[in-house]
Amino acid sequence: MRTGLLLGCVLLAMPGWGCGSSSPAATTDGGTPGEGGTGSSSGSSGGSSSGGSSGGSSGGSSGGSGSSSGGSSGGSSGGSSGGSSDAGTTATDGGTSTTTTYEGRTVIVHVPASYRKGTAVPLLLMLHGCTQTPSDFETGTQMDAQADAAGFIVAYPEEPSSANSEECWNWFLPADQARGSGEPQLLANIVGDLGKAYSVDAKQIFAAGLSAGGAMAVILGATYPDVFAAIGVHSGLEYEAGTDETSALTASASGGPNPTTQGDLAFTAMGAQARPVPVIVFHGSDDQVVVPTNATQIISQWTETDTRAGATVGAGVATMGTGGGATFTHTTYANGSSGKSLLELYLVNGMGHAWSGGSSAGSYTDPDAPPASSIIWQFFAGHGG
Repeated sequence: MRTGLLLGCVLLAMPGWGCGSSSPAATTDGGTPGEGGTGSSSGSSGGSSSGGSSGGSSGGSSGGSGSSSGGSSGGSSGGSSGGSSDAGTTATDGGTSTTTTYEGRTVIVHVPASYRKGTAVPLLLMLHGCTQTPSDFETGTQMDAQADAAGFIVAYPEEPSSANSEECWNWFLPADQARGSGEPQLLANIVGDLGKAYSVDAKQIFAAGLSAGGAMAVILGATYPDVFAAIGVHSGLEYEAGTDETSALTASASGGPNPTTQGDLAFTAMGAQARPVPVIVFHGSDDQVVVPTNATQIISQWTETDTRAGATVGAGVATMGTGGGATFTHTTYANGSSGKSLLELYLVNGMGHAWSGGSSAGSYTDPDAPPASSIIWQFFAGHGG
């Protein structure tokens, strides 16, 4: 495996199973420990990000109040608590990263230097993996550089240990898989708060995440398709791949339930807001934490969901490519009614459970792989509005 990740924690921090903080974080090809992470992952998976601990709460509901509808297509949500005073501001890459609080959660907001109040810009919500922090994820993915170049805002919300002891988004709990409930509502409310604090283009709001964060991005696409124009899933899982810790373990290790069935469930979750959602997926062929079967299941699930929502999803067209020193297979599925790409899958050869093309200064990255951050943003830029 490129990143040297091991499955030492068996994905979830079950009672009595150690994920000691003394174990090293994931390493890059050069063997340098990843920096900036919490260090609580046992050298196992890139933030064993597939699941959560048994001590984790049902997630997020304590963090935000808001109305049951969460965020709206107008970029705001009812009853949000708004942001607190800034905890710190750091100038990076020509823009500014500010640490603040929305809905009771720490959020790093990166604003490009080109931003001007009154001129609406896109917003990207970035969801970290297990044992990671927003700052670690910001450093590892280098998405700020994309934001500075393209002129969009990036927000990195935190999943604290008070919500899940391994800082995993609770994608595998029923309370966190539905609109108007738990973490989906929390994140939609945060988007709403950001829409009040900044000039955000409501038609260009996106979500992307790694592993547990990727699985939560899938849930956001299904539960708030009126808020998120498109989603990016890196090393994640299909909608409701698990509904408890046991099924989460099974899905991570061998794949989730029938993706056609899950696609129907995701369509039902969309409710009256149903529409085809564009999705881009990244996965490593050597991922032993969330096996590659999950990547193809995400595509199959969204093929069913988007078809139910009115799209005509064409057959996949695969091409080979090279980036960052690694080869990959890129498969595109076009929407027959427009001919425009609707679903895309990048399977990176030899890569483990890590952010493709990320910086070794962050945890769970593979610098010697195609640049996921720029590719994901290019996909989003073509699917907003």
